[in-house]
Amino acid sequence: MKVVAHPDVVEFVKERGGCLFVWTDRLASSRNVTYVEASTQSPGAGREFRRLSGGGFEILIDAGGADLPDELHLDVKGWPTRRIRAFWNGRRYLHDHPAPQG
Repeated sequence: MKVVAHPDVVEFVKERGGCLFVWTDRLASSRNVTYVEASTQSPGAGREFRRLSGGGFEILIDAGGADLPDELHLDVKGWPTRRIRAFWNGRRYLHDHPAPQG
């Protein structure tokens, strides 16, 4: 998996401990749409993260049963509250992704 991160992302993550959590979740109104979330704070227990490092910070990623993306794009968005936005192969949503078992 190639990580494509804007330089602001590296600074943002380092200022908040040097670790970024990335995970997928189901859109409540659709069984076939999965979206991608990212935060420097853990989303909580019950997830299986894989630890990856490089680019100046660690990434913990839970693909929710999907294959890891070829590219994970990261950017900092928002005002006044800035946050990380993750794009799975350039997309915020994964369409027609089968529901994870379990």
